[in-house]
Amino acid sequence: MNSSTMQRPGGRSPRILAMAVVVSAMAVLAGCANDNASSSVYSYGQAQREQVVRLGTVEAVRSVTIQKDKTSGAGVLAGGALGGVAGSSIGGGRGNVLATIGGGILGAVAGNAVENQVGKTQGLEITVRLDNGETRVIAQAADVAVSAGQRVRLISGNGPTRVVPM
Repeated sequence: MNSSTMQRPGGRSPRILAMAVVVSAMAVLAGCANDNASSSVYSYGQAQREQVVRLGTVEAVRSVTIQKDKTSGAGVLAGGALGGVAGSSIGGGRGNVLATIGGGILGAVAGNAVENQVGKTQGLEITVRLDNGETRVIAQAADVAVSAGQRVRLISGNGPTRVVPM
């Protein structure tokens, strides 16, 4: 009996089960990725820690893209697995093997591209002139409205520096 027509008890084919496993793994891995450049998000280790506050005035604001430093590899693995499963349904014999390999490669490339796009966040590069005359530049997520001339607080210590409107 051909493995593509073989059914498991309950009527589910091995391909459907494989795709369900891959999708579930992607969901679990996506939940683990929690890098955040927001001025409003503190990690558990940053909570209840004393931080230094400096006051200043925003001199300039520029839109930037914040890119994750590394990818988890989940996009390559999941894309390759899904592409391989999809490719295995094409043809028979040697053609099936080539379609499976080709599908796996194309799926891995597509999965990597998707993961790279998901790892991008719109951000702001904020230049602040501190009250003591020093200038600081901080990049953070564009989740808080900040504009030139606005008074702000720079909050730093045990982690990132945040720019927060007064």
